[in-house]
Amino acid sequence: MRRLITGVAVLVALAGATGCASSTPGAPAPMGSAAGTASAGATSMLIVESPWVRTTTGAKDASMTGAFMTIVNSGETDVKLVGADYADAGMVQVHEMVMKDGAMVMQEAKDGAVVPAGSHLHLAPGGYHVMLMMLKKELAVGDEVNLTLHFSDGSSLPVTAPVKEFVEEEDHYHSPMPSMSPSA
Repeated sequence: MRRLITGVAVLVALAGATGCASSTPGAPAPMGSAAGTASAGATSMLIVESPWVRTTTGAKDASMTGAFMTIVNSGETDVKLVGADYADAGMVQVHEMVMKDGAMVMQEAKDGAVVPAGSHLHLAPGGYHVMLMMLKKELAVGDEVNLTLHFSDGSSLPVTAPVKEFVEEEDHYHSPMPSMSPSA
């Protein structure tokens, strides 16, 4: 699978030399679930692996949800995830979880999230994630969400993420102050 990812990255690097920053048509997606690749010159190569979005079906607040994935940077320069777009959301932000007054709270990551050179950034519940807010429709299991990620180097990366069900003890990214939410 690593060879497939490397092969796709090489094809995208060649396309990037001509100013193209989108996935190679017809090329298989990394890890069979994703999404795309982006290039910003020869210094950063970005690939998304295993993207998914939490369903809003049955959620206490169906107007928002989170998108999760791993962003791999096989390039030589750190790059930051600074934003994202989703046509069916009134607002999209990169969020982080931080400790405030003894409680974990969610907030916008105003400076973005670093994708280290030669490494990855894991977006997961309880950590960095892409927050989709003011949703215009319900996101049911099996739907697909088409996002565009934006990076500090000016590159953008289209991502298609399946909507999945996910259950956790505390719904950290739906409640800004989990300690104030009733627990199950």
